[in-house]
Amino acid sequence: MTLTTTHLSLAELNDMDQGAFVAAVGPTFENASWIAQAAWSRRPFASIDALHAAMLDAVREAPEERRVAFLCGHPELAGREAQAGTMTVESVGEQRSAGLDALSREELSEMQRLNRTYRERHGFPFIIAVRRNTKQQIFEALRTRAAASTETERRAALDQIGFITRGRIDALLAG
Repeated sequence: MTLTTTHLSLAELNDMDQGAFVAAVGPTFENASWIAQAAWSRRPFASIDALHAAMLDAVREAPEERRVAFLCGHPELAGREAQAGTMTVESVGEQRSAGLDALSREELSEMQRLNRTYRERHGFPFIIAVRRNTKQQIFEALRTRAAASTETERRAALDQIGFITRGRIDALLAG
């Protein structure tokens, strides 16, 4: 499932039944519909900020095992999902925006090595808001963050997911 190209108003979103709400905003969190299901009960949202906060709270309040599973549901940068063409439209566009769809052979090899090192150390893929970074910044962040503690990386990944999902929600509710 991918984000709709139809823009919604916050009022329309607030008026939706749970199924429609989940279908509309669920994809913004990498197709983790449980996040939208949890946020739905907090309607009506006074603002986009309140909607986004409710969704982030659903992640933060989830049991650790579920949060880690959510992190594991994100695609690796220029990884197997990109190679297989199985990423969401949003992830494809985000990775393309940083040039990750056009890496040289050497860059792709390094990205794969760094992804593997990161996942082996932390147990989930490296997550970064690629639209906020250049290709070189992404490589440097991956090198640096691979050496961080796993607890630090879990917090960093959730912070980055906040940036990613806010952009997706803003696009959904634009206009």
